[in-house]
Amino acid sequence: MALASEELTPSDMSFVKNTLDRQSLRRKDLTFLNDRIGQPDCEVILSTAHRLVFDSSRAGALGHPPKKAFALGAQRHELVFLGQNHDGSRPLFAGLLPMSDEEVDADDSLWANDLRNIALQSIFSEQDLSALSQARALLHWHRTHGFCSRCGKPSEIADAGYRRDCKFCGGQHFPRTDPCVIMLITDGDRALFGRPPRLPDGIYTTLAGFMEPGETVEQAVRRETLEEAGIDVGEVRIISNQPWPFPANLMIGCIGKAESTEIHIEDDELEACRWCDRAEVRKMLEGTHSDGDRIPPSISIAYKLIAGWLEGDF
Repeated sequence: MALASEELTPSDMSFVKNTLDRQSLRRKDLTFLNDRIGQPDCEVILSTAHRLVFDSSRAGALGHPPKKAFALGAQRHELVFLGQNHDGSRPLFAGLLPMSDEEVDADDSLWANDLRNIALQSIFSEQDLSALSQARALLHWHRTHGFCSRCGKPSEIADAGYRRDCKFCGGQHFPRTDPCVIMLITDGDRALFGRPPRLPDGIYTTLAGFMEPGETVEQAVRRETLEEAGIDVGEVRIISNQPWPFPANLMIGCIGKAESTEIHIEDDELEACRWCDRAEVRKMLEGTHSDGDRIPPSISIAYKLIAGWLEGDF
């Protein structure tokens, strides 16, 4: 994927500094995996259906010692191997907990939080935050894909968590990553901002949407912008990309040039959409907008697209 010459570097965003050695060629080696989980510095990242769960007594630790993880209900045969440091230290696994959020909150030895809040609060380093995003995306897939999509029978974890197999029909299923385009559409000194209903009050952001089969990135940008705002887009440049584990997306950040300017909201994806000039956007970024309007937080590629355009980087 070619990037624009003034590209945003991936390190400008959250979830992009995953430095784990994933040891992908050894995921079928049970002796290797058992050795990893037996190391004294091994950690198991745990999650309920909605939140990551941490050990209150181990400040800064991503996960739990395997013994405690199993005592809490994690199943050894359902653990996902995330990887290890390149020197072989701190093997990381991830697993689902059979506990409700209420049960977790009632246990003083545990604390839990949503990954988005963890990122916003800068609780962990960017490297550890990226490992948590890998864990969250994989665990969500396992939680929601327990049955074979071919025959409907229960499937089983395989390849250290990077495949699910069906022993009934022989089907093999792999974790999915859904590509999305996220684009700042410009018209000279103005940019197009929208407000999906799901966002907190006052936040305006770039447009975005899922890519469809048989579509290029540029075609997806043009189609989504036309569908959501009624704006025709010409030139499209790919700027950067970001894993976005909510639940398992790859956000492909683009800049597009508008060929029309009259906005028509023709579906229910946006509750508001408008053109904003640089002076207004700067107030939104600085938190000084007279109406309290603002842009998304800095953990997202949307923020980086907006800030880069505001400073004239592209």
